Amino acid sequence: MDHVNIKILAEALRLSTSTVSRAFRDNSDISSATKERILAMAKELNYQPNHYASNLREQKSKTIAVIVPELGNNYFSLAIQGIESVANAKGYHILVYSTNDQFEKEVSFIKHLHNGRADGIIMSVSGEANDHNYLNEIGKKRLPLVFFDRVYEDIVTPRVITNDYDSSFSATKHLIQQGCKRIAYLAVNKTLSIGKTRMQGYIDALKKFKIPFKDELIIDCTNNYKENIDLLKQAFITLKPDGIFTSVERLAFATYYACNDIKLSIPKDLKVIGFSSLEIAPLLNPALSTVTQPAAELGKTAAELLFKMLENPADVHPDSEVILKSKLIQRESTFNG
Repeated sequence: MDHVNIKILAEALRLSTSTVSRAFRDNSDISSATKERILAMAKELNYQPNHYASNLREQKSKTIAVIVPELGNNYFSLAIQGIESVANAKGYHILVYSTNDQFEKEVSFIKHLHNGRADGIIMSVSGEANDHNYLNEIGKKRLPLVFFDRVYEDIVTPRVITNDYDSSFSATKHLIQQGCKRIAYLAVNKTLSIGKTRMQGYIDALKKFKIPFKDELIIDCTNNYKENIDLLKQAFITLKPDGIFTSVERLAFATYYACNDIKLSIPKDLKVIGFSSLEIAPLLNPALSTVTQPAAELGKTAAELLFKMLENPADVHPDSEVILKSKLIQRESTFNG
């Protein structure tokens, strides 16, 4: 039969078009027997459902946008996998955008996505600007938005984060217990939510264990890999720290390279710990002590929260906050052995 449409298929089955449509969308309110009967008749009549047209009628793209600061970071790769697992189960695709920590890119992506390209957004923010009001200016038209990991504190929207303060305090405490007295904190963006929280945990741990805080030991790093290595080599020679706490993953790599170049031994001369979800952390020489965030779970939880917003908006409070726990893993980079 030529030109079979959903109405003809429904009439052949003696069912309503909405029942047939729900079967093709795999809705749970249709029995498996009815689904099988509909699919069998569709195959017999050579009917192909037009999901794209259906999505347009419902004004849904069946797509979720994921905006992250970088893609080369294992942490964000794992988070994206967690998001994708939930999206796929819901019959959605994901679009991934990387800002490279550039605020202008973030604004451009968000505005672009409000043209119907996505039904919702999961974002770890760039953090480059102090005023993020562009998100509020979108007003009631703003797509459902969930922050994860890096958040803007001046924007009201649901978020999924980790216990950064406690983790930072514990990591600093661990270095102190290993005998470190001049602990340098490697920062990228102190104004960012995670930057402020992690640095405060470091400062409070020093205070708790009566280690004098020295502003010179807060080392401001950049987003440029080579620049960081050169900067750290100079800082290690000049400041002579005996412990290093890296606030983000890539600074741990830069520390290892810098130490290698200036012949500093880890952990003999310098003990190192950092936030990282690197699966290869145990294989580094020496194995890197880490604060490991549950990256995949973080992404999964953020996606589940977004789909709640899409399906039952009234069930999600705008101030919703989920806090997951990171794990302190002690390895050879903080022990003399």
